[in-house]
Amino acid sequence: MDNSEQRDFWSDDAGQIWIDQRETMDTALAPVLDAVLDWSALKPGERAMDIGCGAGTSSFEAGAQVGTDGHVLGADISTSLLAEARRRGADHPNVDFALCDAATEDFTDQQRDILLSRFGVMFFANSDDAFANMSKALKPKGRMVFATWGTIPANPYFTLPAAVSKIVLGPRERTDPDAPGPFALRDIDRVTRILRGADLTDITADAIEMDLTPPGTAEDVAALMCQIGPAQAALSHFEADEAQRREMMEFLIDALDPYVTPDGIRIPALINLFSATRP
Repeated sequence: MDNSEQRDFWSDDAGQIWIDQRETMDTALAPVLDAVLDWSALKPGERAMDIGCGAGTSSFEAGAQVGTDGHVLGADISTSLLAEARRRGADHPNVDFALCDAATEDFTDQQRDILLSRFGVMFFANSDDAFANMSKALKPKGRMVFATWGTIPANPYFTLPAAVSKIVLGPRERTDPDAPGPFALRDIDRVTRILRGADLTDITADAIEMDLTPPGTAEDVAALMCQIGPAQAALSHFEADEAQRREMMEFLIDALDPYVTPDGIRIPALINLFSATRP
């Protein structure tokens, strides 16, 4: 199972961008993390593992809930994101980080009470094998809770910049949504089968409607979309010049107008939440 392409992407191409935009992205995705933590129902003293922890925000939030008698291990494949997580972790003595591929790491001695993830489990070359391996980190009756993106049409955070990119720069070769990437685990039935194949039980799954909460104005959010996501990918693919980038920004600002509210930008999303238990 070769996840080296994802390792290189998240360490090199995407890593520094996510570090630079961490606070903005954490704010935008706060409702998703809140939902994961709500489903996780962490208790003081528990030992948790955060898969795909990135720059550490989800790990620190989990660490606050398990308290000083508990422990959180954040695991990620990205060297750059983990370096940022460790830099931020000085004030979180009950949180540690490990550079590892969760699909292949030997987790047999972890004995974790819970494995959790905010959007960190959609990038495996082989999801069946990855979940079977991750489940080994759990003690008996330990639980797994994670969020993935739901169906593509219900997530304008992706479809809107993709549509604008096509207008401004032209169509790109269509990618396989089932390949490792944001929507690889959008099908609840498929994920449920994967969890059963990993010998997990008491599986609960739900597609939940929520609003993403990116901070700032429509112009701020458009600028973010030009740095992370389909718009950024199109700008890079077509080697867009400054005029094309500005045109992209103007189209995005107009397209975001329906999502402007008195409380700020609110972009509807459909998020899949899953929980399962190791027998």
